[in-house]
Amino acid sequence: MIKLFLKLSLAFSILIMNTVFAQVAEISSPDGKLKLNVFSENGKALYNVTFQGETMLDKSPLGLVTNESDFSKNLKFIDSKKNKVSKNYTNEKIKKSQVSYTANTLTVNFTNADNFNIGIEFQVSDNNVAFRYEIQPMKDRLSAIVQSEITGYRFPSQTTTFLSPMMKPMTGFARTAPSYESGYKADAELGTKADYGYVFPGLFHIGNDGWILLSETGVNSLYCASHLDTTSEKNLYQVAYPNMAENNGFGSTGAAISLPGKTPWRTITIGDSLKPIVETTIPFDVVEPMYEPSQKYTFGKSTWSWILWQDNSMNYEDQSLFIDLASKLGYEYILIDALWDKNIGKERMKDLIQYPKSKNVGVLLWYNSNGAANDAPMGPRNKMSSSIERKKEMKWLKDIGVKGLKVDFFGGDKQETMRLYEDILSDANDFGLKIIFHGATLPRGWEVMYPNYAGSEAVLASEMLYFSEDVRKQEAFFATLHPFIRNTVGSMEFGGTFPNKYLTKSNKDKNKRYTTDGFQLATAVLFQNPVQMFGIMPNNLTDAPKFQLDFMKEVPTLWDETVFIDGYPGKYSVIARRHQNQWFVAGINAEKTVKKLKINLPMFAAKTVKLINDDAQGNSSEKEVKVNAKGEFNVEIQPNGGFVLRN
Repeated sequence: MIKLFLKLSLAFSILIMNTVFAQVAEISSPDGKLKLNVFSENGKALYNVTFQGETMLDKSPLGLVTNESDFSKNLKFIDSKKNKVSKNYTNEKIKKSQVSYTANTLTVNFTNADNFNIGIEFQVSDNNVAFRYEIQPMKDRLSAIVQSEITGYRFPSQTTTFLSPMMKPMTGFARTAPSYESGYKADAELGTKADYGYVFPGLFHIGNDGWILLSETGVNSLYCASHLDTTSEKNLYQVAYPNMAENNGFGSTGAAISLPGKTPWRTITIGDSLKPIVETTIPFDVVEPMYEPSQKYTFGKSTWSWILWQDNSMNYEDQSLFIDLASKLGYEYILIDALWDKNIGKERMKDLIQYPKSKNVGVLLWYNSNGAANDAPMGPRNKMSSSIERKKEMKWLKDIGVKGLKVDFFGGDKQETMRLYEDILSDANDFGLKIIFHGATLPRGWEVMYPNYAGSEAVLASEMLYFSEDVRKQEAFFATLHPFIRNTVGSMEFGGTFPNKYLTKSNKDKNKRYTTDGFQLATAVLFQNPVQMFGIMPNNLTDAPKFQLDFMKEVPTLWDETVFIDGYPGKYSVIARRHQNQWFVAGINAEKTVKKLKINLPMFAAKTVKLINDDAQGNSSEKEVKVNAKGEFNVEIQPNGGFVLRN
């Protein structure tokens, strides 16, 4: 009986000890509102996150698996270290040109069954968590393959989701998928499965407790990009690596890593409102430039014929018209799209480029990314996938005066593809060329990492408005999502803002726009990218109202500040952006009824400002309005409509 009592007492003591010592580390944000705890339980590393005392993420798994050793189980806590990080930096390509970043840091070290070590580094700033893994050498092993991660996010049961499904590999146009061009479902049920998972970023609504945005940053040639996937647990989402079928089956799905080596950062942005989601700079705070710019790169607005005039416009005469259009609008660039190599040719291109030079308009040229990973037939092909061909081509481009490239048709997130992105950017910098990616993955901190990076599509963008009636009908719905999800973590080259009522060259008969002119102008502010293509056409110089043309001449593409004003993803969105001393406040409405808002605009308090808005019939006009001394302003947004205020 005494032995039984002693055994029970010992078991109870061990249970108590395990409970007491399950939490091995904790860290809070500088303002104390955000708290992260790390646990060691049953050989597993876990973490949870609370915000203002409310649980935002329940205990969630940490760890990864390599070909040399498993760091997902049989882990033992070694130690933890705390520190602080603080830096100030400038970057004109993101939503805020001057950033002050302060975070508390925590590194937690574990050893596994093979006595190999792994560290997890956390940076916790106000409203943000960023973390990554560091794998140490494994005896004489100085390289490894990271095969998978078990990193997870376990949400409270009241959570709803705003997610975009990953496209099926090697499908879509000329087998170019996945290219981050799927739509979203708003307020979907937690745990809803998608065949190939969901792309980053993902937005989650934690009922009355707040919002979480998940993403990753710092992905370069040394790692693969990842995405989210559901698990057997409804509440648990997990980091997933690329599908083997991507890139035509070529390349590993994991990451080849040199040891010691670090993974990209997983980022979590948390707030009790959408303000921290819209205004976060965490994708840029934790990364550094990878090389020096070879020159001072400039950015701005561009015309492009292809969006409505399509392939037939790739000729000398039509491109000259769009050069004239860019010059009359004061735009910095013209994009000459696919098939220029065939329809204009290199010799005539040298002559054509002299014309915009005389008008102070720079030329951007389109290129196919490669020919080995998909079947996209448009040229120039096979110039960007080979280092030798790429450098020869870029030297020619520099010699004739081209300012940058739009490189298209990537498809996939394998390390092999990440390496191609980086190689194109790095080589282009050597020749003073800026790069925009189209048909591409999400940018992951690239605005900071690559000085000549000028934006990515990675969204269901303007070309699908041309091709799809369904997308045109959902234009307002998707547009209200982007400031809270896709565009908040990285530049988004959308290529829209259409004065044409019909999205055709003739501006009649088909492809009728379902959104108002006010809506179109508002998206020029809502959508952020350092180089933005605008859907303005030569006919708009005479058939669009003067106030619309004046706005499209005036609106910048570089912003010094971004402020959330109001909104709910999928319903409506109101965002303010500042360029130097000028503020633009833009709002759109995706609902079927008029949205009546009382918004707080301290930047306009007691000022007279210009308002572009729609009437009940959907016709837009401009007038001057006075904002009261408190900065309060009442505005009505028509269904599928929008407004812009500017000083």
